[in-house]
Amino acid sequence: MVIEVNNLTRKYGSFTAVNKVSFKIPRGQIVGLLGHNGAGKTTTLKMLTGYLEATSGSITIAHLAIDEHMLAVQAKIGYLPESSPLYAEMTVGEYLAYVAQMRGIPEGQQAAAIKDALIATDLSDKTLSPIATLSKGYRQRVGVAQAIVHKPEILILDEPTNGLDPTQILAMRHLIKNLSKTATVIISTHIMQEVEAICDRVLIILNGRLVVDSLLADLQKDNTITVGIKEQAKAIAPVLNQIKGVRTISHLTSTSEGVQLFAIEADKNAHDLAPLVAKTVFTQGWELYSLSREQRNLESVFKEVNKVARGAAHV
Repeated sequence: MVIEVNNLTRKYGSFTAVNKVSFKIPRGQIVGLLGHNGAGKTTTLKMLTGYLEATSGSITIAHLAIDEHMLAVQAKIGYLPESSPLYAEMTVGEYLAYVAQMRGIPEGQQAAAIKDALIATDLSDKTLSPIATLSKGYRQRVGVAQAIVHKPEILILDEPTNGLDPTQILAMRHLIKNLSKTATVIISTHIMQEVEAICDRVLIILNGRLVVDSLLADLQKDNTITVGIKEQAKAIAPVLNQIKGVRTISHLTSTSEGVQLFAIEADKNAHDLAPLVAKTVFTQGWELYSLSREQRNLESVFKEVNKVARGAAHV
């Protein structure tokens, strides 16, 4: 594993901003850290990068404990904070030269490193432009360029598309995808579409706690079928419940035409369950009016965990 986090906690007096968060990230993954504003995302990233000390818990990056090997760990990380650390009076080239020097890149290798960062972020034609004259999108690119100039193993981006227009957002997504070919990437955001568009995996933090840790592909599996059958509701449920692979059955409603709508949750993937449901309905001689899989996306998952979190808070 490139990153291992165990029971990470950060307190400010009596307030707990991050509460016993644990996860592991392998090399080459793009991970989205998702949560509402104030959930604890930025605090988590600051601890990962060594800019903030944890109250308790441990962080190991590339087999190095961050509290014992701070500088060595930070040398492996490229970091774009939410407020990009730019010097507006400098040109893009001057700023990257300054960062390259601060990063300890040997003088004979600095020009090549800066050139590579400019090409990767599509900033070559802005090298001599003062940062103050750049648009928000280009300033974000400069922020990414400073984060990758030393070719880090791990790239951490806090709200990288914040304030960008739709065209700039698409360009930033493309840039992050390219950067992930050579680095493990963690992106903090409160925008679900960003995670769905570019991430392999999502970590959802609510009120400082990690409530979801899942690959996007697993999270978005369709495991629920909605079926409409014209028959007595009390006759339908016991029969459908005997189908192999059915976990639960819920009666949703009855239409004015007498069609009963049921939601059937599958043990695994509803894709395999749908033909068995159809076959059973026809074998029983019932009329099948509809059969569809419920599309589960990140928004629906976020709503589910939010609902559970609110319920727990009132217990």
